[in-house]
Amino acid sequence: MSVKPKVFATRLMPPDVEARFRAEFDAVPNEDDAVLDSAAIAAGAADCRGIVVCATEKCDAELIASLPESVEILATFSVGCDHIDLDAAKERGLIVTNTPDVLTDATADTTILCLLGAARMAQDSERTLRAGEWGRWSTTGMLGTHMSGKRLGIVGMGRIGQATARRAMGFDMQVMYHNRRELDPDENQGATYYAHPEEMLPKCDFLAMTCPLTPETHHWLNADRIEMLPDGAVIANTARGPVVDDDALIPALQSGKVAAAGLDVFTGEPALDPRYLDLPNAFLLPHIGSATTETRNDMGNRCLDNLAAHFSGQPLPSRVV
Repeated sequence: MSVKPKVFATRLMPPDVEARFRAEFDAVPNEDDAVLDSAAIAAGAADCRGIVVCATEKCDAELIASLPESVEILATFSVGCDHIDLDAAKERGLIVTNTPDVLTDATADTTILCLLGAARMAQDSERTLRAGEWGRWSTTGMLGTHMSGKRLGIVGMGRIGQATARRAMGFDMQVMYHNRRELDPDENQGATYYAHPEEMLPKCDFLAMTCPLTPETHHWLNADRIEMLPDGAVIANTARGPVVDDDALIPALQSGKVAAAGLDVFTGEPALDPRYLDLPNAFLLPHIGSATTETRNDMGNRCLDNLAAHFSGQPLPSRVV
């Protein structure tokens, strides 16, 4: 009988995926599902050939250097790899895989949720109802802004940006996008390309951030770019928290320059800038972009598919490094 490869998982996975993990591998699970520090990850990976990590773990150069020599592959339960020092992994010879494609629809749905929830003041309306403050109806009560027929700019036209564009077309929105490159006609969903954001932003009644976090996109949405937007624009961020400069967005929400923002991601999450909590025009979600049963199962199975392919010498479904 062949020996199953030993794999450490830093977090518990959905039940069906967890069952497969324990059946196919010599599994070392994190039974209490606590977020582990670097020392605990290195200790948990003793004698393991692979590790399943999540975006909750910062796999920096120090951690990668401290991993046991037996570790060959990091399979991250995420599309984004900004929590992993890819250069350090490559230098050490570690394989890194991710989970693209499978969470596109769920995250695009959440992007529309953020846009619509912010535009229609959903969070403040629900708070009013739950607090027993719903008074008599009035013609000026709980007024949001119409989304249908408006102009939407998308920053980052990868899989999630394209899926967001398709959904926005259902609202009869005029869709524009800024991207590192112009997409082919069969990819752009009928959206108009702008190579220079300063040409697109003044036309954006709505703006959706769906780009990866890179050194170039860190604080991409800053005070100067917010100032380029029309007064009363609505912003959504389902990318990564640091693509938005909180010190620029929060004053814009306070002043009304930005009418509302729908945010599913935050700098420093699960902590977030506490000023957001006091803003009635901030629609806030706890990073639920991929949080559907179907999507999380698909993500977990993609991790295991990558591990199984590696250990059997087959091509990896989604190799990053």
